[in-house]
Amino acid sequence: MRKDRRPLGQLLKEMGLVTEYEIQEALRVQKEQGGGLGEILMEMGVVDEKDVLFALAIQAGMDMVDLDEMDISEDVIEKVDKTIVETYNVMPIEADDEKVVVAIADPSNLGVLDDLRFMLDCEVEAVVAPEEAIINAMERYYGGKESDSIESILAAVDEEAGVELVEGREVLDFDKLERDVHSKPVVRLLNLILLQAIKDRASDIHLEPFEDRFRVRYRVDGVLYEMTPPPLHLAPALISRVKVMSSLNIAERRIPLDGRIELNIAGRPIDLRVSTLPTAFGESVVMRVLDRANVNLDLEQIGLRPNEIETVKRLIDLPHGIILVTGPTGSGKTTTLYSALNYANSVEIKILTAEDPVEYDLEGIVQVAVNEEIGVTFAKLLRSYLRQDPDKMLVGEIRDLETAEIAIQASLTGHVVFSTLHTNDAPSAITRMIDLGVEPFLLGATLEAIIAQRLVRRICTGCRTEYEPSEEELLELELRPEDVEGRTFYYGRGCDKCNGIGYKGRTAIFEIMLMTEELRQLIMENPPVDTLRAVARKGGMRMLRDSGLLAIYDGITTIEEVVRETILTT
Repeated sequence: MRKDRRPLGQLLKEMGLVTEYEIQEALRVQKEQGGGLGEILMEMGVVDEKDVLFALAIQAGMDMVDLDEMDISEDVIEKVDKTIVETYNVMPIEADDEKVVVAIADPSNLGVLDDLRFMLDCEVEAVVAPEEAIINAMERYYGGKESDSIESILAAVDEEAGVELVEGREVLDFDKLERDVHSKPVVRLLNLILLQAIKDRASDIHLEPFEDRFRVRYRVDGVLYEMTPPPLHLAPALISRVKVMSSLNIAERRIPLDGRIELNIAGRPIDLRVSTLPTAFGESVVMRVLDRANVNLDLEQIGLRPNEIETVKRLIDLPHGIILVTGPTGSGKTTTLYSALNYANSVEIKILTAEDPVEYDLEGIVQVAVNEEIGVTFAKLLRSYLRQDPDKMLVGEIRDLETAEIAIQASLTGHVVFSTLHTNDAPSAITRMIDLGVEPFLLGATLEAIIAQRLVRRICTGCRTEYEPSEEELLELELRPEDVEGRTFYYGRGCDKCNGIGYKGRTAIFEIMLMTEELRQLIMENPPVDTLRAVARKGGMRMLRDSGLLAIYDGITTIEEVVRETILTT
């Protein structure tokens, strides 16, 4: 069937299902309340789901099928794993070596077909069926089946290696590699690794070949976990399969490469940022999972305490000045900055960002990616931004004196500049800026606040249990039993909700250093970090360790997490 460009209302009217008056009434409701025209007509009771689906199928140029009347062969069911069927809410009805036909409930969601082409490594066509019929068919044909496991897939893998060694040097058979990349076990294994990692809210997936083994790990809540290791001979095929999916050259194995895979899983847009690295035993691959459904950009939900929320909001609303967020890689700096911009974002305020790379799209904010290969640096972008009439700017990172100087210039000319630095705590950021070559008097005049942060794992609410910490545990926090009398401590026992780990999700703890007149005067003298820290504490700054203690007392995290992420400073 060819696509039909007639509006949905017109199609339903020509099918004799609705009147012109009903269409106009539905359009009026749509204008006032939003929503899809088909849903509104169903709520009005003038059409049912099958009527709307049939019209949508005509629009999309798809056939509509009755799954209840179909007899789908076992060969078709074997082509598409239960994990994929449940993840994408589709039902395969026909399949051969070149093509799979699936029934979908939403003919406008063509992104699912692109994902399935990636996942199944073949052409995918769609027909339309009601969602209830798809769910019933999945239960009928897949109900008694187990989802693929790594073990079951590996049992089906051809043991013939895709790589041989000649005098200790790796030599690839590229003809065989091309076949292996598209082989059913390799495609299924990588699908399972990706879907399992996304289901478990992993932030990174690591594929690492070593001399005598091939390791697959993924990072959840900042901690790496190892999956069942595939055999070493599968490493070239699996890694090449990732490169094919991210449009990278599988023959180029001498230099690091960067690519991207875009997926839409169960209605959630997910980006996989792919990075390859040549190693002594083949290419190592890391896939950064950017799952927008797992990112909460609400300033009040990132871990700030009530008084800290008010402080940060006051900083965001300043008319000018520099606000720095510091911490190691993976400490949540970007999420904090995005949450701040999200709070500031309004029609009256123009916000520009320079990022490396742009991690999440923020509606209403002009975001630009740094590309140093063609000379688009933080400094160059920031200089251009001054001519773009912004109110607030985000610079992904201050890496050099040039960027720092332009940020200061922007602040002096009436802009708020947000940026990050890689330092261990807030006072160290001042020393770092001066080490870059920034004049202390300019830094003192423009810097408004430094926010240091760390991420700690949250105790799983499904298995949170009270316990009495030992003296040894308390000593790690330099506390005595009498210091914590009346306090309740918790840990996670482990349950199905958290996969037996005892933790689920993460929250941030903060150290907010506000610039006072005393600190501004002190900066002029280029003092040691310890002196800055002492003056900041006297002015009311709460240290990272102290914020961690409050999170422990609130039953949010554990002693172990706070000890791991913070150090005691005097």
